[in-house]
Amino acid sequence: MTEPDSAAADPRTVADEQADPRLARSRNRLLDAASHLLSTGGVEAVTVDAVTRVSKVARATLYRHFGSTTQLLAATFERLLPHVDTPTGDGPVRDQLIALLTTQADLVEQAPVQMTTLAWLAMGTIGDDHTDPAAVTSLRARVIEQYRQPFDRILTGPDARAMLGEFDTTFAIIELLGPIVFARLTGLRTIDHDDCAQLVDNFLATRPRVAVGNGTDRRSVPVTEYPPVDNG
Repeated sequence: MTEPDSAAADPRTVADEQADPRLARSRNRLLDAASHLLSTGGVEAVTVDAVTRVSKVARATLYRHFGSTTQLLAATFERLLPHVDTPTGDGPVRDQLIALLTTQADLVEQAPVQMTTLAWLAMGTIGDDHTDPAAVTSLRARVIEQYRQPFDRILTGPDARAMLGEFDTTFAIIELLGPIVFARLTGLRTIDHDDCAQLVDNFLATRPRVAVGNGTDRRSVPVTEYPPVDNG
């Protein structure tokens, strides 16, 4: 994909769009065209020529909205990324993690754009001569937040901390979600609900030993049958 002579984004773009609805409409048309091309042809299909042809928006207008093709791609990915809902409920930590992991496994399996985004971010795009680091960093932050926020809500909650003690939340998310992403990227297999339950149980089984009040080791009994704390 080629770049204009000056790829710097105009800092007045957002204000201009608010002042002139025509600019907002042209931006939406560009994103609609880029979204269609990305969904049907992948990243390589999203070229300046293709986007301007499909959207019927002038090249100069495209660069007024997006200072580089990387900015355009990042904005398109952000538009297409599906929202990850956090399962509601205050049940056992194990059940909450299994429900969340199953939800995210289904999302990874069913949303091609989700995997295309991860692949695009993971392929060293920041080292590309045509990459806009700010645009890539912004998209990466959005993806990370989308994946980790639901896990953080569960893993940093009082029930998880009381049951598991202190641990690295980021590494815990990698332990839980990493195998799912790897399985999808490599095509080795589809991860189902039973697989997610196994991943959660493996994660819980490797946590540091935490003793309860009656002296029983929580790791020595099934995770669904922890004995009550004896306050006496």
